Amino acid sequence: MSTSFGHIFSGGYSAGYYSYKWAEVLEADMFEEFEQKGLYDRATGDRLRDTIYAQGGTRDPMDIFKDAKGREPDPNALFRREGLLPQNDNQTPQANRKSGPQGPKQ
Repeated sequence: MSTSFGHIFSGGYSAGYYSYKWAEVLEADMFEEFEQKGLYDRATGDRLRDTIYAQGGTRDPMDIFKDAKGREPDPNALFRREGLLPQNDNQTPQANRKSGPQGPKQ
């Protein structure tokens, strides 16, 4: 069994892999709102339909996402979903780090 990631970065797959991960960030960030307001929250569902679903492919994707969420995507949403950050950690990645090479706050 191999424990390396060489296959991801060889042969041009890295850009595709990155796009899949970025799509997961967008999905996790949007889904957090449904988790907070309820899966059947009409206003959230309508906003998702009217922005991302209705306008996808017609405008810049970041602009559409900002229209839907009122801000840029939060990469920490994916980290929270995957259990790498606590659920109540709503800081941006930059604000969540100590200065220097020490890494994330404990």
